[in-house]
Amino acid sequence: MVSIIVSIHVIVCVAMCIIILLQQGKGAEVGAVFGGSSQTVFGASGAGNALTKATWALAIIFFASSIFLALASARRVTGSIFDRPFSSAPASSVMPPASKQAPGNAVHPAPVANGQIPGGPATPSSSK
Repeated sequence: MVSIIVSIHVIVCVAMCIIILLQQGKGAEVGAVFGGSSQTVFGASGAGNALTKATWALAIIFFASSIFLALASARRVTGSIFDRPFSSAPASSVMPPASKQAPGNAVHPAPVANGQIPGGPATPSSSK
């Protein structure tokens, strides 16, 4: 049921964006791209009445589906994470105990020569 409402919600969103962009504005509007002004596309009475009614209808469907989806998602939540007691000790079964011996394929650091800094430049030291 929720997936059907989500698909209707997405379709209404896209349709409402298109219809809002087709409406006549004060400046240059997208409706002029479809063959002149948007008033000639919808007849002599203009597009204002038809597009306004369509915008209102889609807005009502949009708000109704938004409220339904919000209520449906709130019903799925059974509790809060703050309702459970806090445990200060970590679970012992999460990680196995570390072994004292290094594995056979462990990477050992290379020995450092006297006077050189580990990770420093590999140039010979200058003597005075």
